[in-house]
Amino acid sequence: MADGSNKLLEKATRGELIEIIQRLREENKILMKKTKTSPLNATISDSCKETREFDPDCVQIKRAKSKPRKEFDFSRYNTRRIALRLSYLGWDMHGFASQEKIDNTVEAHLFDALIKACLVKSRESCSYSRCGRTDKGVSAFGQVISLNVRTNLDKGPGVILRQESSVGRDTKGKTMKEILYVDILNKVLPKEIRVLAWAPVELDFDARFSCSYRKYKYLFPSANLDIDLMNLASKKLEGEHDFRNFCKMDVANGVIQFTRNITSFKVQKVSNATYSAPGENKAKQRGYEMCEAVICGSAFLWHQVRCMMSILLMVGQGLEQPEVIDWLLDIEKCPQRPQYNMASELPLVLYDCVYEGITWIYDPQVLESVTKNLQQLWNTYATKATLAQELLASLDSAEIPGNPLTNWSSFKPMLLYQSSGLVPGQAAKTHKKLCKRAVCESLEEKLEGVNAKRRKSGKEPFTL
Repeated sequence: MADGSNKLLEKATRGELIEIIQRLREENKILMKKTKTSPLNATISDSCKETREFDPDCVQIKRAKSKPRKEFDFSRYNTRRIALRLSYLGWDMHGFASQEKIDNTVEAHLFDALIKACLVKSRESCSYSRCGRTDKGVSAFGQVISLNVRTNLDKGPGVILRQESSVGRDTKGKTMKEILYVDILNKVLPKEIRVLAWAPVELDFDARFSCSYRKYKYLFPSANLDIDLMNLASKKLEGEHDFRNFCKMDVANGVIQFTRNITSFKVQKVSNATYSAPGENKAKQRGYEMCEAVICGSAFLWHQVRCMMSILLMVGQGLEQPEVIDWLLDIEKCPQRPQYNMASELPLVLYDCVYEGITWIYDPQVLESVTKNLQQLWNTYATKATLAQELLASLDSAEIPGNPLTNWSSFKPMLLYQSSGLVPGQAAKTHKKLCKRAVCESLEEKLEGVNAKRRKSGKEPFTL
C-alpha cells in the first residue's frame, strides 16, 4: 500500500480496522469470482502462493491467448469404406445402440472417438451400419460396423475420391501411408471398448446385411444342471421356426414376422476353463465347471437368445421336459407366450460376426496393447473370484455342534446353487409348469394396439 494509506491505518481504531478488513474480504470474494469467469487469466505471484493469502498487488492480469479452434477441413481428404471389428465388455454399458439422454452406450463412445480423431464429420455423413444391436449388459468379442472414414490414400479398395472442385492436399512426391485407424481409436476409447482390426470393403458393403451369420455364446456354471439333456433340447431349436414365444415382440418398430433360422445350437462344457472349486476335495468339484451354449444363425429377434436360454435352464434343472420346446414352437398349440423371465444378460456375448471375402488387418502392436489391457482387467475379476473361492473354502472349517463336534466340510450336503441366479425369480420349489402359466398378449392383440396409435397419428398400419 502507499505511505498515505499506511498512516491512515496507523491512526484507525480497532473497530475501523475490523470494518476495513471485512470490506476487503467482500471485495476479494467479488474479484475472485470475476477472475474465474472472466476471459482474462489471473496469475498469482510465488510470494502470495507461499503465504496462501490474497493480495491484490500480487495479481498480474494476462490477456488470454484464446484462439478459435480451426474447424477440420474434411473436403481436403478422400474417404474410404471400411469395416471395424471391435470388442467390448458390456457389463456396465447401457447397450450398444445410442439412446436419447443416455451417454454410456458403446455407439455413443464410438462416435465420440471417431469425431474426436477427425475420422468422420458426423454419424449422419458416414453411411454407418452395425451388425448386431446388443442390449444392456451384453458383451461382444466380434461386433462389426461399417462406415466411410477419412483416408490418406488416392486409390485402393473402398477409396472414394473427393470432388474435383475441392482443394486437396499436396501429396506429390510423397509415399502416403494409411491412417492407423485401430491405434488412434483405442487411444481415445474407454478401456472396456477395444477396436481389434479393420478391413477395406466394397462401397456396397453393409455390416448388417452383408453378414453371413452371427455366433452367440452364453456361459454358465454346470451346478445342478443336466448338460446332456440341455444339449438334447437345444437341437429342437435348430432349423427354421416361428420364434414368437422365444422373444420380446417389437411390434411397435414394425417387427411382425418371427420366422428365423438357427443353423446350429449346442450346449457343452468349456474345454479351456481354468476355474476350480474351493477346497481340496476333488470329489466335490462338481458344479463349478463352466459350460457354454453356442448359437449360430443369420438373424435373431429381440431377446431371443436370453429367452431360449431361460427355457433350456429350466430343462437342465428338471423343471421342464425337452418336449416343452416343441410345444412353444407350435404356434397353433401355443399362440401366446407363457409368462416367464429371461435369462440374465451378464453371460451373453456376441462372439463373432462372419463375412465372406473380408480379410481383417491386425496390428501386432495393437494386439499387444489390447492383451495388456485385458490382462489388467482379468487381474481385477480373477482376484474377486479367488476371494469368493477362498471364502467358500473357509466355511468348511466351521464347527457344527454335536457329539463329537463335526466340521461343515464333512457334514454339509452337496450344495449346487451356482446357477440359481441366472433366471431372476425362478425357484425349483415354487416352479409352475409353463403350460399352466398366464400368457402374454398375442401378436394380433399387440398389432391391434400399435395400429390404433398409428392411425391416430396419421401413419399407415402394419399388416401381417
